[in-house]
Amino acid sequence: MIKTRIAPSPTGYMHIGNARTALFNYLFAKKYHGEFLLRIENTDLERSKKEYELDILGNLKWLGLNWDGEIIYQRERSPVHREYLEKLLGEGKAFYCRHSAEELAGEQKEQQTNKTVLKHNCDHKDKSLAGGVIRLKNQNKKIVFNDIIRGEVTFDSELLGDIVLAKNLNTPLYNFAAAADDHDTEISHVIRGEDHLSNTPKQILIQEALGFKRPDYAHVPLILAKDRSKLSKRHGSPRLGVAGGTAVTEYKNAGYLPQALVNFMALLGWHPADNREIFGLEDLIKEFDLARVQKAGAVFDGTKLDSINNYHIKQLVPAELAQYLKPYLNDHSPSDEQIIKIAHLFQDRLNKFSEIAQLSAFIFNQPEYDSKMLLWKGASPEKTKNNLETILMILEKLSGDSFDIDSTATEIMPLANKTGRGEMLWPLRVALTGLEKSPGPFEIMEVLGREESINRIKKAAGKL
Repeated sequence: MIKTRIAPSPTGYMHIGNARTALFNYLFAKKYHGEFLLRIENTDLERSKKEYELDILGNLKWLGLNWDGEIIYQRERSPVHREYLEKLLGEGKAFYCRHSAEELAGEQKEQQTNKTVLKHNCDHKDKSLAGGVIRLKNQNKKIVFNDIIRGEVTFDSELLGDIVLAKNLNTPLYNFAAAADDHDTEISHVIRGEDHLSNTPKQILIQEALGFKRPDYAHVPLILAKDRSKLSKRHGSPRLGVAGGTAVTEYKNAGYLPQALVNFMALLGWHPADNREIFGLEDLIKEFDLARVQKAGAVFDGTKLDSINNYHIKQLVPAELAQYLKPYLNDHSPSDEQIIKIAHLFQDRLNKFSEIAQLSAFIFNQPEYDSKMLLWKGASPEKTKNNLETILMILEKLSGDSFDIDSTATEIMPLANKTGRGEMLWPLRVALTGLEKSPGPFEIMEVLGREESINRIKKAAGKL
Protein backbone atom coordinates (compact mmCIF):
# COMPACT_ATOMS: atom_id res chain seq x y z
CA MET A 1 0.00 0.00 0.00
CA ILE A 2 1.11 3.54 -0.78
CA LYS A 3 1.71 5.49 2.44
CA THR A 4 2.89 9.07 2.62
CA ARG A 5 3.26 11.44 5.53
CA ILE A 6 3.59 15.07 6.45
CA ALA A 7 5.82 15.54 9.48
CA PRO A 8 5.80 19.17 10.68
CA SER A 9 7.52 20.38 13.83
CA PRO A 10 5.24 22.51 16.05
CA THR A 11 7.91 25.20 16.40
CA GLY A 12 6.14 27.79 14.26
CA TYR A 13 2.96 28.47 12.33
CA MET A 14 2.24 26.39 9.25
CA HIS A 15 3.61 28.11 6.16
CA ILE A 16 2.90 27.76 2.47
CA GLY A 17 5.88 25.45 1.95
CA ASN A 18 4.60 22.99 4.57
CA ALA A 19 1.10 23.17 3.14
CA ARG A 20 2.27 22.57 -0.45
CA THR A 21 4.31 19.55 0.70
CA ALA A 22 1.30 18.22 2.61
CA LEU A 23 -0.86 18.68 -0.50
CA PHE A 24 1.55 16.76 -2.75
CA ASN A 25 1.73 13.93 -0.21
CA TYR A 26 -2.07 13.87 0.10
CA LEU A 27 -2.66 13.88 -3.67
CA PHE A 28 -0.13 11.12 -4.32
CA ALA A 29 -1.54 8.88 -1.60
CA LYS A 30 -5.17 9.38 -2.60
CA LYS A 31 -4.47 8.92 -6.31
CA TYR A 32 -3.32 5.37 -5.55
CA HIS A 33 -5.93 4.71 -2.83
CA GLY A 34 -3.27 4.85 -0.15
CA GLU A 35 -2.95 6.53 3.23
CA PHE A 36 -1.78 10.01 4.19
CA LEU A 37 -0.37 10.11 7.72
CA LEU A 38 0.34 13.02 10.06
CA ARG A 39 3.34 12.90 12.36
CA ILE A 40 4.04 15.74 14.77
CA GLU A 41 7.79 15.94 15.33
CA ASN A 42 7.70 17.43 18.81
CA THR A 43 11.01 16.25 20.23
CA ASP A 44 12.30 19.82 20.60
CA LEU A 45 10.84 20.47 24.05
CA GLU A 46 11.97 24.08 24.25
CA ARG A 47 10.55 25.27 20.92
CA SER A 48 7.50 23.02 20.49
CA LYS A 49 4.28 24.79 21.45
CA LYS A 50 0.65 23.68 21.55
CA GLU A 51 -0.52 26.81 19.72
CA TYR A 52 1.66 25.89 16.74
CA GLU A 53 0.38 22.32 16.76
CA LEU A 54 -3.23 23.54 16.78
CA ASP A 55 -2.43 25.92 13.93
CA ILE A 56 -1.02 23.04 11.87
CA LEU A 57 -3.99 20.76 12.57
CA GLY A 58 -6.51 23.53 11.93
CA ASN A 59 -5.01 24.55 8.62
CA LEU A 60 -4.74 20.99 7.32
CA LYS A 61 -8.45 20.53 8.07
CA TRP A 62 -9.31 23.94 6.56
CA LEU A 63 -7.50 22.97 3.35
CA GLY A 64 -9.36 19.65 3.25
CA LEU A 65 -6.16 17.61 3.69
CA ASN A 66 -7.55 15.19 6.23
CA TRP A 67 -5.07 12.62 7.49
CA ASP A 68 -5.73 8.93 7.97
CA GLY A 69 -5.63 7.27 11.37
CA GLU A 70 -4.39 8.74 14.63
CA ILE A 71 -1.83 11.52 14.83
CA ILE A 72 1.66 10.16 15.50
CA TYR A 73 3.53 12.14 18.15
CA GLN A 74 7.25 11.59 17.81
CA ARG A 75 7.97 12.29 21.48
CA GLU A 76 5.72 9.40 22.50
CA ARG A 77 7.94 7.05 20.51
CA SER A 78 11.04 7.76 22.63
CA PRO A 79 11.13 4.21 24.11
CA VAL A 80 11.21 2.76 20.58
CA HIS A 81 13.96 5.16 19.54
CA ARG A 82 15.96 4.11 22.61
CA GLU A 83 15.64 0.43 21.68
CA TYR A 84 16.97 1.11 18.20
CA LEU A 85 19.88 3.12 19.59
CA GLU A 86 20.76 0.35 22.04
CA LYS A 87 20.62 -2.14 19.17
CA LEU A 88 23.12 -0.16 17.11
CA LEU A 89 25.39 0.32 20.12
CA GLY A 90 25.19 -3.37 20.96
CA GLU A 91 26.07 -4.38 17.40
CA GLY A 92 29.00 -1.97 17.29
CA LYS A 93 27.43 0.07 14.50
CA ALA A 94 27.15 3.14 16.70
CA PHE A 95 29.36 4.51 19.45
CA TYR A 96 29.61 7.19 22.11
CA CYS A 97 31.70 10.18 21.09
CA ARG A 98 33.20 12.10 23.99
CA HIS A 99 34.82 14.94 22.10
CA SER A 100 33.89 18.21 23.77
CA ALA A 101 32.02 21.05 22.08
CA GLU A 102 35.25 23.06 22.17
CA GLU A 103 37.17 20.30 20.40
CA LEU A 104 34.51 19.98 17.72
CA ALA A 105 34.39 23.75 17.24
CA GLY A 106 38.16 23.83 16.80
CA GLU A 107 37.99 21.01 14.28
CA GLN A 108 35.27 22.80 12.34
CA LYS A 109 37.22 26.08 12.35
CA GLU A 110 40.26 24.31 10.91
CA GLN A 111 38.13 22.73 8.18
CA GLN A 112 36.67 26.12 7.30
CA THR A 113 40.15 27.61 7.11
CA ASN A 114 41.31 24.79 4.84
CA LYS A 115 38.05 25.00 2.86
CA THR A 116 37.36 21.30 3.35
CA VAL A 117 34.03 19.55 4.01
CA LEU A 118 32.69 20.07 7.52
CA LYS A 119 32.55 16.65 9.16
CA HIS A 120 33.76 14.76 12.22
CA ASN A 121 35.55 11.43 12.08
CA CYS A 122 35.90 10.26 15.64
CA ASP A 123 39.27 8.80 16.66
CA HIS A 124 37.88 6.56 19.40
CA LYS A 125 34.90 4.96 17.66
CA ASP A 126 36.23 1.44 18.30
CA LYS A 127 36.68 1.95 22.04
CA SER A 128 33.97 1.20 24.61
CA LEU A 129 33.51 4.66 26.06
CA ALA A 130 30.27 5.57 27.81
CA GLY A 131 28.79 9.05 27.75
CA GLY A 132 28.72 11.78 25.12
CA VAL A 133 26.69 11.90 21.95
CA ILE A 134 25.88 8.75 19.98
CA ARG A 135 27.33 8.61 16.47
CA LEU A 136 26.95 6.17 13.59
CA LYS A 137 30.15 4.54 12.35
CA ASN A 138 30.80 5.78 8.84
CA GLN A 139 31.23 2.98 6.30
CA ASN A 140 32.81 5.35 3.74
CA LYS A 141 30.87 4.25 0.68
CA LYS A 142 28.83 5.65 -2.17
CA ILE A 143 25.14 6.13 -1.53
CA VAL A 144 22.98 6.01 -4.64
CA PHE A 145 19.21 6.43 -4.69
CA ASN A 146 16.62 7.22 -7.31
CA ASP A 147 14.69 10.40 -6.71
CA ILE A 148 11.32 10.30 -8.51
CA ILE A 149 11.70 13.97 -9.47
CA ARG A 150 15.48 14.37 -9.81
CA GLY A 151 16.57 10.98 -11.09
CA GLU A 152 19.67 9.21 -9.79
CA VAL A 153 21.37 11.00 -6.90
CA THR A 154 24.79 10.02 -5.54
CA PHE A 155 26.43 10.97 -2.26
CA ASP A 156 29.84 10.01 -0.87
CA SER A 157 29.31 9.05 2.77
CA GLU A 158 32.98 9.82 3.48
CA LEU A 159 32.01 13.49 3.26
CA LEU A 160 29.47 13.04 6.06
CA GLY A 161 31.85 11.81 8.72
CA ASP A 162 30.41 9.97 11.72
CA ILE A 163 26.93 11.46 11.88
CA VAL A 164 25.31 12.17 15.24
CA LEU A 165 22.27 9.99 15.94
CA ALA A 166 21.33 11.23 19.40
CA LYS A 167 22.48 13.47 22.23
CA ASN A 168 21.92 10.48 24.52
CA LEU A 169 19.71 7.38 24.65
CA ASN A 170 16.64 9.47 25.46
CA THR A 171 17.22 12.32 23.02
CA PRO A 172 17.40 11.17 19.39
CA LEU A 173 18.10 13.78 16.73
CA TYR A 174 15.98 14.47 13.66
CA ASN A 175 17.49 12.10 11.11
CA PHE A 176 17.48 9.10 13.43
CA ALA A 177 13.93 9.62 14.70
CA ALA A 178 12.60 10.31 11.20
CA ALA A 179 14.19 7.16 9.75
CA ALA A 180 12.84 5.02 12.59
CA ASP A 181 9.35 6.50 12.44
CA ASP A 182 9.09 6.22 8.66
CA HIS A 183 9.98 2.52 8.92
CA ASP A 184 7.63 1.70 11.77
CA THR A 185 4.66 3.43 10.11
CA GLU A 186 5.48 1.71 6.78
CA ILE A 187 5.93 4.92 4.81
CA SER A 188 6.41 3.89 1.18
CA HIS A 189 7.18 7.34 -0.26
CA VAL A 190 8.95 10.24 1.43
CA ILE A 191 7.86 13.37 -0.44
CA ARG A 192 9.44 16.53 0.94
CA GLY A 193 11.19 19.78 0.06
CA GLU A 194 14.55 19.79 -1.67
CA ASP A 195 16.04 21.45 1.42
CA HIS A 196 15.87 17.94 2.94
CA LEU A 197 17.92 16.40 0.13
CA SER A 198 21.09 16.48 2.24
CA ASN A 199 19.29 14.54 5.00
CA THR A 200 18.48 11.64 2.70
CA PRO A 201 21.93 9.96 2.62
CA LYS A 202 22.13 10.20 6.41
CA GLN A 203 18.73 8.54 6.78
CA ILE A 204 19.66 5.86 4.25
CA LEU A 205 22.78 5.03 6.29
CA ILE A 206 20.61 4.75 9.41
CA GLN A 207 18.09 2.54 7.58
CA GLU A 208 20.84 0.24 6.37
CA ALA A 209 22.41 0.00 9.82
CA LEU A 210 19.03 -1.00 11.30
CA GLY A 211 18.15 -3.36 8.44
CA PHE A 212 15.19 -1.26 7.30
CA LYS A 213 13.70 -1.24 3.82
CA ARG A 214 14.42 2.00 2.00
CA PRO A 215 11.36 4.09 1.02
CA ASP A 216 11.11 5.86 -2.32
CA TYR A 217 12.09 9.53 -2.30
CA ALA A 218 10.84 12.62 -4.10
CA HIS A 219 12.25 16.06 -3.31
CA VAL A 220 9.95 18.84 -4.49
CA PRO A 221 11.31 22.26 -5.53
CA LEU A 222 11.49 25.17 -3.13
CA ILE A 223 8.93 27.96 -3.36
CA LEU A 224 10.64 31.15 -4.47
CA ALA A 225 9.79 34.83 -4.26
CA LYS A 226 9.79 36.95 -7.43
CA ASP A 227 13.46 37.77 -6.87
CA ARG A 228 14.03 33.98 -6.95
CA SER A 229 15.19 33.85 -3.35
CA LYS A 230 13.51 31.38 -1.02
CA LEU A 231 10.08 32.64 0.01
CA SER A 232 10.20 33.84 3.61
CA LYS A 233 8.63 36.30 6.03
CA ARG A 234 10.86 39.07 4.73
CA HIS A 235 8.75 38.93 1.58
CA GLY A 236 5.88 40.57 3.46
CA SER A 237 2.89 40.90 1.18
CA PRO A 238 1.04 44.24 1.06
CA ARG A 239 -1.77 42.48 -0.81
CA LEU A 240 -2.45 40.48 2.36
CA GLY A 241 -2.45 43.46 4.66
CA VAL A 242 -0.22 41.52 7.06
CA ALA A 243 3.41 41.72 8.11
CA GLY A 244 4.38 38.29 6.84
CA GLY A 245 3.62 36.47 3.67
CA THR A 246 4.16 32.78 4.27
CA ALA A 247 1.82 31.60 7.06
CA VAL A 248 -1.30 29.79 5.84
CA THR A 249 -3.41 31.54 8.49
CA GLU A 250 -2.50 34.91 6.95
CA TYR A 251 -4.07 33.86 3.66
CA LYS A 252 -7.10 32.50 5.46
CA ASN A 253 -7.58 35.74 7.38
CA ALA A 254 -7.06 37.84 4.26
CA GLY A 255 -10.01 36.07 2.67
CA TYR A 256 -8.68 33.38 0.37
CA LEU A 257 -10.86 30.31 -0.07
CA PRO A 258 -9.27 26.98 0.91
CA GLN A 259 -10.15 25.45 -2.46
CA ALA A 260 -8.44 28.37 -4.21
CA LEU A 261 -5.28 28.06 -2.11
CA VAL A 262 -5.17 24.30 -2.77
CA ASN A 263 -5.65 24.97 -6.49
CA PHE A 264 -2.84 27.54 -6.47
CA MET A 265 -0.40 25.49 -4.38
CA ALA A 266 -0.81 22.47 -6.66
CA LEU A 267 0.59 24.58 -9.49
CA LEU A 268 3.67 25.55 -7.47
CA GLY A 269 6.02 23.09 -9.14
CA TRP A 270 3.52 20.68 -10.74
CA HIS A 271 2.34 21.04 -14.32
CA PRO A 272 -0.84 19.33 -15.54
CA ALA A 273 -0.80 17.45 -18.82
CA ASP A 274 -2.92 20.21 -20.41
CA ASN A 275 -2.92 23.98 -19.88
CA ARG A 276 -5.67 24.07 -17.29
CA GLU A 277 -5.21 26.26 -14.23
CA ILE A 278 -8.50 25.63 -12.42
CA PHE A 279 -8.85 22.44 -10.38
CA GLY A 280 -10.93 21.12 -7.53
CA LEU A 281 -9.39 18.72 -5.02
CA GLU A 282 -10.94 15.65 -6.66
CA ASP A 283 -9.65 16.79 -10.06
CA LEU A 284 -6.17 17.17 -8.61
CA ILE A 285 -6.24 13.66 -7.14
CA LYS A 286 -7.00 12.24 -10.60
CA GLU A 287 -4.46 14.36 -12.47
CA PHE A 288 -1.52 14.63 -10.05
CA ASP A 289 1.70 12.92 -11.12
CA LEU A 290 5.09 13.29 -9.43
CA ALA A 291 6.70 12.79 -12.84
CA ARG A 292 5.29 16.18 -13.83
CA VAL A 293 6.82 18.01 -10.86
CA GLN A 294 9.68 20.27 -11.95
CA LYS A 295 13.18 20.33 -10.48
CA ALA A 296 13.60 24.12 -10.61
CA GLY A 297 12.20 26.38 -7.93
CA ALA A 298 8.53 27.40 -8.18
CA VAL A 299 7.95 31.17 -8.17
CA PHE A 300 5.11 32.38 -5.97
CA ASP A 301 2.90 34.64 -8.11
CA GLY A 302 0.47 36.61 -5.94
CA THR A 303 -1.38 37.95 -8.97
CA LYS A 304 -2.07 34.41 -10.14
CA LEU A 305 -3.33 33.48 -6.66
CA ASP A 306 -5.71 36.44 -6.76
CA SER A 307 -6.98 35.40 -10.18
CA ILE A 308 -7.59 31.81 -9.06
CA ASN A 309 -9.31 32.99 -5.88
CA ASN A 310 -11.48 35.36 -7.92
CA TYR A 311 -12.61 32.42 -10.05
CA HIS A 312 -13.56 30.34 -7.02
CA ILE A 313 -15.37 33.29 -5.41
CA LYS A 314 -17.47 33.62 -8.57
CA GLN A 315 -18.64 30.03 -8.12
CA LEU A 316 -20.31 30.85 -4.78
CA VAL A 317 -23.99 31.71 -4.58
CA PRO A 318 -24.55 35.23 -3.13
CA ALA A 319 -25.97 33.90 0.16
CA GLU A 320 -22.86 31.75 0.67
CA LEU A 321 -20.54 34.60 -0.28
CA ALA A 322 -22.40 36.85 2.15
CA GLN A 323 -21.46 34.57 5.05
CA TYR A 324 -17.79 34.86 4.11
CA LEU A 325 -18.03 38.66 3.81
CA LYS A 326 -19.93 39.26 7.05
CA PRO A 327 -16.86 39.33 9.38
CA TYR A 328 -15.24 42.01 7.21
CA LEU A 329 -18.31 44.27 7.46
CA ASN A 330 -18.88 44.03 11.22
CA ASP A 331 -17.93 47.68 11.77
CA HIS A 332 -21.05 48.75 9.88
CA SER A 333 -23.55 46.17 11.22
CA PRO A 334 -25.42 45.71 7.91
CA SER A 335 -28.50 43.50 7.77
CA ASP A 336 -28.24 40.00 6.30
CA GLU A 337 -30.33 41.16 3.34
CA GLN A 338 -27.99 44.06 2.69
CA ILE A 339 -24.90 41.83 2.89
CA ILE A 340 -26.39 39.52 0.26
CA LYS A 341 -26.97 42.55 -1.99
CA ILE A 342 -23.39 43.70 -1.39
CA ALA A 343 -22.14 40.19 -2.19
CA HIS A 344 -24.03 40.19 -5.46
CA LEU A 345 -22.78 43.71 -6.29
CA PHE A 346 -19.07 43.01 -5.83
CA GLN A 347 -18.77 39.26 -6.47
CA ASP A 348 -17.05 39.57 -9.84
CA ARG A 349 -14.60 42.20 -8.54
CA LEU A 350 -13.38 40.42 -5.40
CA ASN A 351 -9.94 38.84 -5.39
CA LYS A 352 -10.19 38.14 -1.66
CA PHE A 353 -12.83 38.78 0.99
CA SER A 354 -10.85 41.41 2.90
CA GLU A 355 -11.18 43.75 -0.11
CA ILE A 356 -14.89 44.15 0.55
CA ALA A 357 -14.35 46.73 3.31
CA GLN A 358 -12.69 49.18 0.92
CA LEU A 359 -14.84 48.34 -2.10
CA SER A 360 -18.07 48.89 -0.17
CA ALA A 361 -16.92 51.92 1.87
CA PHE A 362 -19.09 54.30 -0.17
CA ILE A 363 -22.19 52.34 0.80
CA PHE A 364 -21.74 53.09 4.49
CA ASN A 365 -20.17 56.55 4.20
CA GLN A 366 -21.37 59.70 2.47
CA PRO A 367 -19.17 60.21 -0.61
CA GLU A 368 -16.96 63.28 -0.77
CA TYR A 369 -15.99 64.62 -4.20
CA ASP A 370 -15.44 67.79 -6.20
CA SER A 371 -18.46 68.98 -8.17
CA LYS A 372 -16.37 68.86 -11.36
CA MET A 373 -16.40 65.06 -11.11
CA LEU A 374 -20.12 65.12 -11.88
CA LEU A 375 -19.57 66.59 -15.33
CA TRP A 376 -19.47 64.18 -18.25
CA LYS A 377 -17.11 65.05 -21.13
CA GLY A 378 -17.93 68.64 -22.12
CA ALA A 379 -21.28 68.65 -20.30
CA SER A 380 -22.26 71.93 -18.62
CA PRO A 381 -23.12 72.19 -14.91
CA GLU A 382 -26.62 73.34 -15.86
CA LYS A 383 -27.28 70.38 -18.14
CA THR A 384 -25.86 67.95 -15.58
CA LYS A 385 -27.99 69.41 -12.78
CA ASN A 386 -31.07 69.17 -14.98
CA ASN A 387 -30.35 65.50 -15.71
CA LEU A 388 -29.94 64.70 -12.00
CA GLU A 389 -33.19 66.50 -11.15
CA THR A 390 -34.98 64.57 -13.89
CA ILE A 391 -33.70 61.32 -12.37
CA LEU A 392 -34.90 62.49 -8.95
CA MET A 393 -38.42 63.03 -10.24
CA ILE A 394 -38.45 59.52 -11.71
CA LEU A 395 -37.15 57.87 -8.53
CA GLU A 396 -39.50 59.75 -6.22
CA LYS A 397 -42.44 58.25 -8.10
CA LEU A 398 -41.23 54.72 -7.33
CA SER A 399 -42.29 53.08 -4.09
CA GLY A 400 -39.79 51.44 -1.76
CA ASP A 401 -41.20 48.00 -2.54
CA SER A 402 -40.55 48.36 -6.26
CA PHE A 403 -37.19 50.07 -5.94
CA ASP A 404 -34.92 47.49 -7.56
CA ILE A 405 -32.59 47.13 -10.53
CA ASP A 406 -35.34 46.31 -12.99
CA SER A 407 -37.66 49.16 -12.04
CA THR A 408 -35.02 51.89 -11.89
CA ALA A 409 -33.37 50.77 -15.13
CA THR A 410 -36.74 50.48 -16.89
CA GLU A 411 -37.63 54.07 -15.96
CA ILE A 412 -34.26 55.74 -16.50
CA MET A 413 -32.65 53.92 -19.45
CA PRO A 414 -35.09 55.15 -22.16
CA LEU A 415 -34.27 58.72 -21.13
CA ALA A 416 -30.53 57.95 -20.97
CA ASN A 417 -30.61 56.45 -24.47
CA LYS A 418 -32.33 59.58 -25.75
CA THR A 419 -30.23 62.16 -23.89
CA GLY A 420 -26.94 60.29 -24.00
CA ARG A 421 -25.90 57.53 -21.61
CA GLY A 422 -22.75 59.30 -20.50
CA GLU A 423 -24.51 62.59 -19.73
CA MET A 424 -27.20 60.81 -17.71
CA LEU A 425 -25.49 57.84 -16.05
CA TRP A 426 -22.03 59.30 -15.30
CA PRO A 427 -23.25 62.00 -12.88
CA LEU A 428 -25.67 59.48 -11.37
CA ARG A 429 -22.81 57.05 -10.66
CA VAL A 430 -20.63 59.80 -9.14
CA ALA A 431 -23.52 61.13 -7.05
CA LEU A 432 -24.08 57.69 -5.57
CA THR A 433 -20.45 56.70 -4.96
CA GLY A 434 -18.10 59.67 -5.34
CA LEU A 435 -15.96 57.35 -7.48
CA GLU A 436 -14.88 57.30 -11.11
CA LYS A 437 -14.97 53.50 -11.18
CA SER A 438 -17.71 51.49 -9.51
CA PRO A 439 -20.46 48.97 -10.23
CA GLY A 440 -23.43 50.13 -12.31
CA PRO A 441 -25.72 52.84 -10.85
CA PHE A 442 -28.84 50.67 -10.88
CA GLU A 443 -27.12 47.90 -8.91
CA ILE A 444 -25.79 50.50 -6.47
CA MET A 445 -29.21 52.04 -5.91
CA GLU A 446 -30.68 48.66 -5.06
CA VAL A 447 -28.08 48.26 -2.31
CA LEU A 448 -28.42 51.84 -1.01
CA GLY A 449 -32.20 51.76 -1.07
CA ARG A 450 -34.68 54.42 -2.20
CA GLU A 451 -34.23 57.01 0.54
CA GLU A 452 -30.42 57.01 0.60
CA SER A 453 -30.19 57.04 -3.20
CA ILE A 454 -32.52 60.04 -3.46
CA ASN A 455 -30.66 61.92 -0.71
CA ARG A 456 -27.29 61.44 -2.43
CA ILE A 457 -28.63 62.58 -5.80
CA LYS A 458 -30.18 65.69 -4.18
CA LYS A 459 -26.85 66.48 -2.54
CA ALA A 460 -25.07 66.13 -5.88
CA ALA A 461 -27.55 68.40 -7.66
CA GLY A 462 -27.03 70.96 -4.90
CA LYS A 463 -23.30 71.08 -5.72
CA LEU A 464 -24.02 72.37 -9.24
